[in-house]
Amino acid sequence: MRHIMVLNAKGGCGKSTIATNIAVFFARDGHNTCIADYDPQRSSVDWLALRPADLPAISAVPAYEEGIRNVPRGTDVLVIDAPARVRGSELNELVRRAETIIVPVLPSAIDIKACGYFMAELLEIGKVSRKQARLGIIANRVRENTLIFEELDQYLAHLKVPYLGSLREAQNYVRAYARGMGVLELPEYLAWPDWKQWEPILAWLGSKRSQP
Repeated sequence: MRHIMVLNAKGGCGKSTIATNIAVFFARDGHNTCIADYDPQRSSVDWLALRPADLPAISAVPAYEEGIRNVPRGTDVLVIDAPARVRGSELNELVRRAETIIVPVLPSAIDIKACGYFMAELLEIGKVSRKQARLGIIANRVRENTLIFEELDQYLAHLKVPYLGSLREAQNYVRAYARGMGVLELPEYLAWPDWKQWEPILAWLGSKRSQP
């Protein structure tokens, strides 16, 4: 079973949105996919409750209650929607459960500074430093042609971690969540700009570069 974690100690950076869209990608590709939801607000679990029966099936485990237990037998990909404000031994324990880690960062001065502290701690964790887990970073909810996105773009490009791309701030993510869908499942005429932004991220996830 492959374990993909969406992780950042900073709350409100869009971890659940990215986790659900990653789950959709693998489910559409024919993989038995499950989400482990650590968010006490149940964002991923509640999203899944809205998912239409005619779309590729995705299961969930309420990790906010019991940790990663009772994952359905035969699961190929487990997408872990990690909790916020995780540090120290708790962070180390979480990282032990993942081979691939996606870190979303918002375009704000506070988030950029918080990212610096978090990445420094994350890169020191044994599993990461030994390259037994692969990291990728995403600029999330960006507004192009703004000074703060330019600052974030330059900052992420100089980190010693693959910078996978940026995702725009768009109502399509709200529309998709409200229907239990991912943006890849919205009509092309509506969501093609988002599809294009996801292409390099999904290409990395589907490649050997994202796995130890």
